[in-house]
Amino acid sequence: MIVYRQAAVAELSALKTLLWDQGPNVWNYLTEEGVEAEFKLIEEGSAMAMVAEDADNKQIIGFAVLIDGSVSPAYLTQYFDLHALCFIGDVVVSQAYSGQGIATKLLELCLEQAKKKPVQVVLIERHEENLASAGMMRKAGFQVIDTFHDPEKRSSGSRNTAILAYKIASV
Repeated sequence: MIVYRQAAVAELSALKTLLWDQGPNVWNYLTEEGVEAEFKLIEEGSAMAMVAEDADNKQIIGFAVLIDGSVSPAYLTQYFDLHALCFIGDVVVSQAYSGQGIATKLLELCLEQAKKKPVQVVLIERHEENLASAGMMRKAGFQVIDTFHDPEKRSSGSRNTAILAYKIASV
């Protein structure tokens, strides 16, 4: 059985191990500096990680990171004021559990957490041609708002990044 919850700070080392073991591929942009900065935000309370755990063997099999807008990447200001958004950083699920909707569920949990904050939108990015990420993001309700050439981050395929948004309904 898969259970979902917020990660504890004590679990961050295990999350990093999972990310470095399962995350690298031709579509993902992972750097040591970026991963360390993201995990520091979790430690400081400016971000949170939602985890999927295989309850039978007590093993974390996936996670997604929700980052407060105020500490999100500055380039996102071209889309929305940083104080009006949250940003989803890394999302990873063990390949042994792929195809079960776990990544989509993790995104949905991040959206639930974002709805508790005074924000209007949640942004996420992916390689334009990453079909697995495209599917999970679409299923969670994200829509593409921009696509641009991004050779600094993307070394394969079109080398384009897609920015997607999930607009939070006004109360």
